[in-house]
Amino acid sequence: MKPEKDDAWLLKAYSDPDAVANYADGPRRFVPGLSDLHRMTGLLLAERVPENARVLVLGAGGGLELKALAEAHAGWTFVGVDPAAEMLTLAERMLGPLNARVTLQQGYIDDVSETAFDAAVCLLTLHFLDADERRRTEREIRRRLKPGAPFVAAHSSFPQADGARALWLSRYAAFAVASGVDPSLAESARANVDAKLRAITPEQDQAILEEAGFRDVALFYAAFTWRGWVGYA
Repeated sequence: MKPEKDDAWLLKAYSDPDAVANYADGPRRFVPGLSDLHRMTGLLLAERVPENARVLVLGAGGGLELKALAEAHAGWTFVGVDPAAEMLTLAERMLGPLNARVTLQQGYIDDVSETAFDAAVCLLTLHFLDADERRRTEREIRRRLKPGAPFVAAHSSFPQADGARALWLSRYAAFAVASGVDPSLAESARANVDAKLRAITPEQDQAILEEAGFRDVALFYAAFTWRGWVGYA
């Protein structure tokens, strides 16, 4: 899951100390029901994994999902991977005493040597990749899972054609404003998403998961420009 050269802005953005310091509030204001998404993710994994599950979390910088999953499932241990060192430092601070059950690793999916994970999670991350790299990344995630292990992915995914993209992005910004974001910042975020994010349609996203080898892929979360799926290795 390595960004292309024209994605250098992404790693730079998540390496900026000011941006990292203010990261925790951002997802909650831009992603409807983020806490519920974390809770649902844990429940979907718990259906299939043992009490002492080993869970891979890709795009773990910031630590929000790691904290939620670790607090809810006391027997699970985690490997959290992210390319931005500053975001991993934030995750370490976020986790506090929960760090005892978490291994944080700087890098991408290709840098994860461990295999036979009981489950994997990738939240608010895959929309940064084009379709081919998304497919390759998901294949690499699947290769590191035990047979039948659950994988939960959630990211920006919404209709793109015939003016739908602009409409849904306006709703994305409107939700942020309704959640307390300054309108000028919400508009800046909308413009950045429109210009830089590689969002595709939910139908395309589900097809890529299936092409990567995941079975019984099902949509479980839909909130304005966001979608989440569960599938099995």
